[in-house]
Amino acid sequence: MSNKKELNRKLNESKFSNWVDLSNKGRRYWYEVRGRYGFKARYVKEVDDNEETIRFYQEIYDESNNLIEIHEKFPVDHGHKRIKVI
Repeated sequence: MSNKKELNRKLNESKFSNWVDLSNKGRRYWYEVRGRYGFKARYVKEVDDNEETIRFYQEIYDESNNLIEIHEKFPVDHGHKRIKVI
């Protein structure tokens, strides 16, 4: 593993409390924040096999843990997208 890749991996592991290895040899990192009124926000970072960021987005969950909104921030900020809850 290159020094830059090792450094980025250690940095990502220290910032994000959870991760899984992906089939493309990259990783998906995430951490969650709980709000006062029961909502949850999950911040997700996907990296390639060199630990370079390929996607970063935020998922918003309601008090019943239903995904209600996604805010893709990188590579292009698409703003908030509401998810229809049935």
